[in-house]
Amino acid sequence: MASQILTDTAASISELKANPMKVVASGEGLPVAVLNRNEPAFYCVPAKAYEAMMELIEDLELLEIVKQRENEESVKVSLDEL
Repeated sequence: MASQILTDTAASISELKANPMKVVASGEGLPVAVLNRNEPAFYCVPAKAYEAMMELIEDLELLEIVKQRENEESVKVSLDEL
């Protein structure tokens, strides 16, 4: 069964066991696909890349809320009323 590998860099589980930080460094800041019997088992994602992905997901969730609310009726208030 063929699987899509969603990174430019891949390493075997054996390589990961032997030297985890070398595998992480080989991705040069990007995720590394970890293969088990030539199939992706998981992705090793450096902390900065993971944080960026979480921020992007949060931004997409906020965008969805904005889209849901953009047709709601607004209420006008003055600063004095607040």
